[in-house]
Amino acid sequence: MAGNKLLSLNDIMQRLEHFKFPDVDLVIGIASGGVFPAKLVADILKTPIRFISINFRSPENKPLYADPRIISKDNIPVDHKRLLLVDDVSVSGKTLRSAKDNFKNFDVYTFVLKGKADFVLFPEISECVDWPWKLKS
Repeated sequence: MAGNKLLSLNDIMQRLEHFKFPDVDLVIGIASGGVFPAKLVADILKTPIRFISINFRSPENKPLYADPRIISKDNIPVDHKRLLLVDDVSVSGKTLRSAKDNFKNFDVYTFVLKGKADFVLFPEISECVDWPWKLKS
């Protein structure tokens, strides 16, 4: 896409490997955009990974509903008390808040590659990004 920021997988991995993550027991990827970043983070942190599927935006990044809708989520073992929710981008923060609301009995941190969260990998980037794992049409 013309005008989008280009980041290589190497750019992302270098930043991830030097990032100061919170101490967590489990990484939870928000499908679909957070699946690949969550896998990278879980591998770096050497923690288990689970997923939650939330529907809020269309492929064109337009909100589909007033609030995000949880479609499915993996069972979270009760011995994992500190969770890191991972998504690629957080525009309004609604999806992360919706996911976080489902884990009230846990200590939950949020992490995105860009946008609004407790931890942001690329806080300096405001434009759209062509993520290297996204299929180009």
